[in-house]
Amino acid sequence: MVAFVRRARRAQDLVLVVCNFTTVPRHGYRVGVPAGGYYRELLNTDAEVYGGSNVGNAGGVWAEPTPWHGRPHSLLLTLPPLGVLVLKPGQG
Repeated sequence: MVAFVRRARRAQDLVLVVCNFTTVPRHGYRVGVPAGGYYRELLNTDAEVYGGSNVGNAGGVWAEPTPWHGRPHSLLLTLPPLGVLVLKPGQG
């Protein structure tokens, strides 16, 4: 797994990228994020539209106030096998 936050000039403009390089889906994988709220899936490379198995987070997930990886909030994600998720904080 590799996860990172990519920020723009404004700190609140960010995307979270999470990569699963294994052949196994990961359910309940927790990743720390800098802020609470809803994180919308912008890209799931395992989506059916790309010929994938459609393993993912049903379009997005709410951050929990559980500190993780040195961040004040975290997401509990389902990571598709051999897939990449890109999430952005936004409207739920």
